[in-house]
Amino acid sequence: MPTEDKYSTTRNELLDQLAYAMGGRVAEELVFHDPTTGASNDIEKATAIARKMVTQFGMSATVGPVKLGQDSGEVFLGRDMGHQRDYSESVASRVDVEVRELMDFAHTEAWEVLTEHRDVLDTLVLELLEKETLNQAELAAIFEPVAKRPERDVWLSSEERGVSDRPPVLTPAERAALEAGTNGAQGADDGALEQTDPLAEPTSPPPVIVEPKDEA
Repeated sequence: MPTEDKYSTTRNELLDQLAYAMGGRVAEELVFHDPTTGASNDIEKATAIARKMVTQFGMSATVGPVKLGQDSGEVFLGRDMGHQRDYSESVASRVDVEVRELMDFAHTEAWEVLTEHRDVLDTLVLELLEKETLNQAELAAIFEPVAKRPERDVWLSSEERGVSDRPPVLTPAERAALEAGTNGAQGADDGALEQTDPLAEPTSPPPVIVEPKDEA
């Protein structure tokens, strides 16, 4: 569940949304071995996201960083409402292939996750049957056994454009937090150096030598 405002979405986050949307269909396949119409809305939304990734967001290496189609408020006969196609049939075919690949990838990811964590899925079902609604803390407790999946391979828009190994600059808040952590660690190290072993024997002060006075 999002806890802060977001103004942009990464490609990996969109892939997460696709896999999440395919979860209902995969659950039907795993549990009942027969899909129903119940997942139709999720599939519709996921397909729309995948198509936007290819035609609007430039997230397809095959199609490239181009905006395909013209948005319009008018409806034209034989065309989608509010959308005019301004590209060839061959490009449209490539778009369809890319969208299908994204959907297949999401379908497979959802299947792998639910197959691995079938016990968690069954626990969630039992809790929903008993309580009907669950809050964030209850959901977190149910999904606690689920480990985070390995990161996906880095996506390249082209094999000729590699990934830079130079990290992004730190924001002022990140820099302040880093400096505070560094100073705190340094202070702890300095304090550790000043501490003495409580079990060690105390050291005796150096002897004081008193010179005898000459008697006149």
